[in-house]
Amino acid sequence: MKVVCRSCLKPTEREGYAPAARTRLAGGNRKFPHRLNFTRSDVITFRADHVEHMSISGVQDKISLKLERGGVLRPTERDGEYILKPIPSVPLPAFVRDVPANEHLTMQIAEQLFGIATPPNACVELIDGEPAYLIKRFDRNPDGQKIAQEDFCQLSGRSPDAGRNYKYDGSYEELGRLLGTYCAAYKTEIEKLFRLICFNYIFSNGDAHFKNFSLVQTGQGDYVLSPAYDLLCTSLHLPGESRLALDLFDAYEGDFFTKNGFYGAPDFVELARRFALPSQRAENIMNLFSIRQKEVNELVERSFLCADARKEYQARFNDRLHAITAY
Repeated sequence: MKVVCRSCLKPTEREGYAPAARTRLAGGNRKFPHRLNFTRSDVITFRADHVEHMSISGVQDKISLKLERGGVLRPTERDGEYILKPIPSVPLPAFVRDVPANEHLTMQIAEQLFGIATPPNACVELIDGEPAYLIKRFDRNPDGQKIAQEDFCQLSGRSPDAGRNYKYDGSYEELGRLLGTYCAAYKTEIEKLFRLICFNYIFSNGDAHFKNFSLVQTGQGDYVLSPAYDLLCTSLHLPGESRLALDLFDAYEGDFFTKNGFYGAPDFVELARRFALPSQRAENIMNLFSIRQKEVNELVERSFLCADARKEYQARFNDRLHAITAY
């Protein structure tokens, strides 16, 4: 059986973490577990007992954890340092057991290969051997003080009062406008946003809605894009979903989209133009996905996805790569 780091997916001599990955997860030289001493049922029970007191929202079973002395992760109601997501309890059409490995892999690809900042994360095991996805919270300072964060639903005034699809009612073009309104370092951050939008398209993330983009406050008091989160190939589990969570534009149907029925390179070049991002920078970002194709497939092969899921993941990546490079 292959032995790779539970975080960075690099080969290791023994099961667990590469030293650098463990340091990122734990901070300093503290121990950090790759097996947790509870089950998915324990997670569901804890969430049901404490959900009214917890700040994590969403339908997926997920809880906060705190790293205690001796390298033990325990569920907590307050001062959580990590978020744990086990296999979803809701039924999915395909590969439900691979959801944790999917999110872990996609987050690792984003940071390692495409320079998209992500919080430290890992694919861990519960006491019964089931996989779970673990991510370190980015909205806390090392001393536990909360960092100001606003997601793009909050920035745009969207709320559940507008209906169940409030997070999906809009466009990525609007995200760019909001970034220009609230971010002084727009020229730097808009390139990061464009790269992330392209990434979500190429990796078939149909859940990249307004709530899954955020701004965080820096030590100087201004706001920048937060580290990326909730990145995964959702079409692996929902094959019939739309190609993007949002439309690219407020109102635009270019020749490529009209002819083919899906977005291609001309559409993303147009989005870059509306973002005031130089066309050469946009094309360099788009070309990087082709340049790193081999490395993507190598990371997929080292991931914790099952063999069939790895094949499907690669097939979706290669298909979207063809789409975004087509003119």
